[in-house]
Amino acid sequence: MDDNPATGQCLCGAVTFRISGEFQSLFLCHCARCRKDSGSAHSANLFSSTARITWVTGEENVRTFRLSGSRHMKSFCSDCGSALPVSQPEVGLLVVPAGSLDSRIDIRPNAHICCSSRANWDNDLASIERIDGLPG
Repeated sequence: MDDNPATGQCLCGAVTFRISGEFQSLFLCHCARCRKDSGSAHSANLFSSTARITWVTGEENVRTFRLSGSRHMKSFCSDCGSALPVSQPEVGLLVVPAGSLDSRIDIRPNAHICCSSRANWDNDLASIERIDGLPG
């Protein structure tokens, strides 16, 4: 048993979970599917072939969408729509949206992937002004 499991929840707090085990990788995926899922430039997902998820509260609120003809899956809260972990036992994988975790994670992204599909505005983002709060 993991002595210090990662914990997370959806935005509305209806769904809470605990992840026991280690993450092997963190990828920032720029494919069109992940951009649609996230509504942003990329998704940030942690991957593990050994970690296990325990739904602490709200498991009945978890919905999973599988894109027909693909292995692409997304789990989300049926109340607020927040991205949630998805277990893919057929390929031995747990995929956890990094932003769904409340716990600190000690892994840096391994790579930006599917960069050939990157949004045309997703260039040199490090050079853009950084504001600590909201603009204005």
